Order: sequence, then C-alpha cells, then structure tokens
Amino acid sequence: MKVAVIQKPPVLLDRDGTIARMLESIEETVAQGASLLVFPEAYIPGYPTWIWRLKPGGDMALANEIHARLRQNAVCLVRGDLKPIQQAAKKHNVTIVAGINELDSEVSGTTLFNTVVIIGANGEILNRHRKLMPTNPERMVWGMGDASGLKVVDTPAGKLGALICWENYMPLARYALYAQGVEIYVAPTWDAGESWVATMRHIAKEAGCWVIGTATAMQGNDVPESFPELRKLFDADEWINDGGAVVAKPGGAIAAGPMNREKGILYAEIDAEASRRARRSLDVAGHYARPDVFAFSVDRRPKTPAEFTD
Repeated sequence: MKVAVIQKPPVLLDRDGTIARMLESIEETVAQGASLLVFPEAYIPGYPTWIWRLKPGGDMALANEIHARLRQNAVCLVRGDLKPIQQAAKKHNVTIVAGINELDSEVSGTTLFNTVVIIGANGEILNRHRKLMPTNPERMVWGMGDASGLKVVDTPAGKLGALICWENYMPLARYALYAQGVEIYVAPTWDAGESWVATMRHIAKEAGCWVIGTATAMQGNDVPESFPELRKLFDADEWINDGGAVVAKPGGAIAAGPMNREKGILYAEIDAEASRRARRSLDVAGHYARPDVFAFSVDRRPKTPAEFTD
C-alpha cells in the first residue's frame, strides 16, 4: 500500500481554492500509485497561524476580521462542502485523511472545531474526530471536541485512526486508539522539528504501528494578497512552517522523511502486517495491558449543549 503525505500550502482563508488545490494533489498522487492520501491539520482553509503572532488583547479589530473570514470559509459537513473530495475518493478508490476547520452548523451555527475526517474509498466519511483540547491561543479559535470520534476504522490499508497535533502528547487519547487495534496512526499537525519526529517514532514503538505525521510547508509568500493586513503579520520570504512530513515504521524506525522546507509530497510503502508482527514482543493494549492493575474507560457518547423534549 502506497501512502502519499501532502504538505503543500493551502489557499489560506479560501475554502474553494484549497479544495481545488486538494483535487490537483489527489490526481497527482493517484498517478503515482498512492491509495492512502494524508493532508495536514486544519488544511481547509488553513491553520490559523496568525494567532501565534497577534498579541493577546492587541488588535482586536484585525483578529475579529480574520476570524470572520475563517468562519465564512470553514467546512460545513451538513451542507456537503466536502462532496468534491468525497467524489474524488470514490472515483479513484482511495482513502483520504484531511484536517479541516469545521463549522458547527447544527447547534450554535458559529463555533468552529479543529477536525480530522477519514473519507473511505467509497466516498463516505468513515469518521469525524474533533480535537479534544485546543492548545494555548487555539482556544480563541476552536471549541473542545468530545470523544464521539475517538475511533479506529477499517480501510483497505488497515485499521486507521487519527489524533491531531498535541493530542498526540495525551497518553490516554493515544491508548484509546491502541485499544482498538490501530495499525496506521495518522497525526495531522502544525508542529515540526526534531521533538515532533521523536514523538512520531516513540508512538510507532509504543503502539507497534505505522505512524504518519504531516504539517504544512508554507512561506509568507504563500499567503494570498487578500489576507487582512498581510505584511503586518507575515514577511514574504520567511518560512512560517517547515512541514516535516514523516512516516515511521512499527518499532520506531523512519520509513520516509522528514521532508523539510519542501512544498511537495512524501511517499512511502506501508504494510499492516508489519504492525501485527511488531506487537509480538510489546503489545501495550494486549499482553502488556495489565487490566488487573489499571482501569480505563472512554465515554464516546456525543455531548450536546442542549436537549429538547417535545
């Protein structure tokens, strides 16, 4: 099974432009024989990197304007905003993992979530997971998700699960995937660098599974000119994020990458059987679990802010 890890920049704050760019990447990777395609965290319509540059309590007018544009270009699953991607997955018989800014259209109509979706080769959304805990200034952008999407799903590549960015530093969230027999563990992120690669390798060793990490490689000149007060926040030539796409084998060795400061696609061959073999000596949710000593439960019931009885 060939995996393609895409770290090309999105069209920031432009949902339709980013989806069009994704469709181009899908065509490119399919032509190379890939059948599992992975896009970074919050890829549609881009990670809100400006939150790390705006001073807390600073230019609120600018912050409000940027957030309004993010909300207007966020993904509404009920409205069918991902239909073009779903149709492409079905057309090419591929599995797609993608990070999105998701609009909660069913309850509040305005709250955003940092969400990762797994789209099956039949074009259906197999799972939607909302990030459990946004990090630092991210909490001014995204709400906290529940555990209803903390699932591992069957795909042609193997049993696949995903956690977003610093969720991968949450041991119990990781274990929730381990206890469902995850074989391919996807970590869409905005993080990068040596410590992140070390984390990916640690998870591959700990879980005995394939681990795919992917961020967005992006420079200041990749941000559209339409971005509010563009040069106040971004220098044209700076690297906003290095990317760092990486694939780790069960056991922790690097299979491909990390690919730094390259707006491209990383390819690797993966085999779910390697994951099953790796757990012979260390299976943290199996013969290493010790349920007689430790107890762990996960409440996957969807949590809503209101219940109505008519």
